[in-house]
Amino acid sequence: MSFWAACIHLANFVYPALGMAVLVSLLAHWLAPKPRRGLKLVHAMPLNAAVGIAVLVSGLVYFGNDGKMATYAALIAASAGTAFAAQGLWRR
Repeated sequence: MSFWAACIHLANFVYPALGMAVLVSLLAHWLAPKPRRGLKLVHAMPLNAAVGIAVLVSGLVYFGNDGKMATYAALIAASAGTAFAAQGLWRR
């Protein structure tokens, strides 16, 4: 496999986590009550991305291949939980 093919494979592996990080962070920031805003958006997105990539790598290690629906379900749950915690929504 060439270097560029490896880069494309790696990018395609992390795109779901990056997309979820952007969408969930924007929605959490937009839907959170104004006085209760937790982390700033520029801090919440990398945090969500790191958690999402960790979930995808964990799914790859556990299942032996990527693209399992259980891994994507865990990605959604982990992204939502991270956004919930980052915005401080448990302090109501």
